[in-house]
Amino acid sequence: MNTTQSTRMLTTSGSRRQRLRVPRRRSVNRFRRLPLWIAVTVLLIVVGYPLIWLLLGSFKSQREFLEEPTWALPQQWSFENYATAWDTAGLGSALFNSTITVVPALFCMLLFGTAAAFALEVLVWKGRGAVLMIFLAGIMVPAQMILLPLFSAYFQTGLTGSLWPLFLTYTATGMPLTVFLMATYFRAIPREVFEAATLDGASIYRQFFSVAVPMMKNGLFTVGLVQFFFFWNDLLISLTFANSSKLRTLQVALLNFNGNFGTTQYGPLFAAVSINVFALLIIYLLLNQSIQKGLTAGAVKG
Repeated sequence: MNTTQSTRMLTTSGSRRQRLRVPRRRSVNRFRRLPLWIAVTVLLIVVGYPLIWLLLGSFKSQREFLEEPTWALPQQWSFENYATAWDTAGLGSALFNSTITVVPALFCMLLFGTAAAFALEVLVWKGRGAVLMIFLAGIMVPAQMILLPLFSAYFQTGLTGSLWPLFLTYTATGMPLTVFLMATYFRAIPREVFEAATLDGASIYRQFFSVAVPMMKNGLFTVGLVQFFFFWNDLLISLTFANSSKLRTLQVALLNFNGNFGTTQYGPLFAAVSINVFALLIIYLLLNQSIQKGLTAGAVKG
């Protein structure tokens, strides 16, 4: 036997051993991942079961709620409960009030908050650290503390009886967190970007709208969605300033849902809650990628 043949035999035996080791490693890795998959499955069941139960319940009749088991499927799949919730309970007008209040407040809050963060982090001027601390202190002020003074101010200025108090309160209460988060994103941008724009002759407004805002796109999506969920699901502020039937937002309408029917109508109630929950869930799923990018945008400087 020559040297070449012995080398081939050693190589062949070594490759066979490697082939035997690969399945063993894969089986070991699968066994190690088994607890993780079990935990993920349990978590999905815990989170998904209430959503499925809510969706199925929105198609059931009142008799099925009272006589059938809770896990039973609807006997008839119809959108009658959704139509009842939309028309009879005034869900359509409540949804309209929430939209025309939250969306403009969100736009103004993002515009002014991003501009304030740009001035605090990019521009150099005395006292910017103290101003930033004032905004940070606003995060720690509870909403319950400012409701009575705000209601008194709105009453004296004649704004009560309209949706203006909600718009102004949402814009003001969302500013501290928006300034804090957007300032964090601005810290991650190299200063050389704005210095180069200054050398090219760009004004402050041009740097803000043409340089800063496009780079903050993912951050704006993240902050905007967080604040949108907070404003949309708000009950305390909207119940204080918009409690009349014409000014009710979606959450206040859901709170007064039972009163509209006299008794608890579970089918229309589940349908109304499903409209609220699944609409927000769809919005989150559509913007999921932008949110993930925005959450990691300010993590690393540069």
